[in-house]
Amino acid sequence: MATGAALEVITPGASVGVGSLPHRDALAAVEFTIANFDVPVVPRLPRRSGSESLVAQAMVGAAGITLGQYGTVAVDVDRLDPDAAVVTGLHTENFGGFRAFVEHAPHLLEEGRAFKWQFVGPVTLGGALVRAGAPRSLAFEVAERTVAAHVSALGALLASALPGHPQLIVLDEPWLADLMSSDFPLAPDAAADLVSSAMAAAQPYGTVGLHCCYDADWPPLLEAGPQVLSLPASPRVANVAGYLERFLDGGGWIAWGAVSTDGPVGVTASRAWGALTDMWCDLVKRGIDPDLLRDRSMISPRRGLASYPPVVAADICRTLRDVGRRVRDAACATKLMLST
Repeated sequence: MATGAALEVITPGASVGVGSLPHRDALAAVEFTIANFDVPVVPRLPRRSGSESLVAQAMVGAAGITLGQYGTVAVDVDRLDPDAAVVTGLHTENFGGFRAFVEHAPHLLEEGRAFKWQFVGPVTLGGALVRAGAPRSLAFEVAERTVAAHVSALGALLASALPGHPQLIVLDEPWLADLMSSDFPLAPDAAADLVSSAMAAAQPYGTVGLHCCYDADWPPLLEAGPQVLSLPASPRVANVAGYLERFLDGGGWIAWGAVSTDGPVGVTASRAWGALTDMWCDLVKRGIDPDLLRDRSMISPRRGLASYPPVVAADICRTLRDVGRRVRDAACATKLMLST
């Protein structure tokens, strides 16, 4: 299947998950994501097990790293080895949601429907290793190799289990929000190279993307070469309108974090749509084609939904789909006006 196939079947305004879900039952999580997102996300379930936290999941099977029962991490610096084999242990607690998706999704997903999965990126993983005591150069080298090994193994497994379904593979890099800080341990171009390397490992299996749930310095991240950029729907993105214009012109898509998940949920679809269109108006004023903007946009929560009860998560998904419907209606209305 072509690596860009996901973008051929995803419609403008499609709702897409970000990663974590609140369920403790893995099958319930799979059923939820398929029923509530236009583009289902392979669930990560940190409430079911702390071992499914973003970083702990990526550290499983790497030499010199020991994971505790609740997702705690211990690093033996003397045993860290970037050349050692990395074992993606799907039988472990770290991949409960992933295992359930592989088992049940082939029977639940309609033929040809795209799905998304998310995995921590090498910059964020390397930062976690530095904080655990690893030397900086060794930490990021181990992180690069570890992420690439896991992404390749998981992508191949999903391709085998769901051969008729395009994959959208997104690297999750929350730490890149601090990229321009004076004490950040990597230069922007080095960070972009690390992310690009991980994307190359994912490329044989699907469309690749990059997610950061915070406002970040987006131009260096675009240099890494994602096909999809997942970012908060923040007024600050108007400052990089020129970069986003080139990204969209080149075939890129944006997954807008249009519904905040930073606290109590009270955002209605009308308010979320209003904030999104205000931001889009600013981007259009700065030169972005409005049709291109709508036609290459997905709608997502700002981050994962694990901190909410399942019933609240379902409410958020309804809001996302309502906003997405308005995106599609706006796109269709514009095309109709242009054709008359």
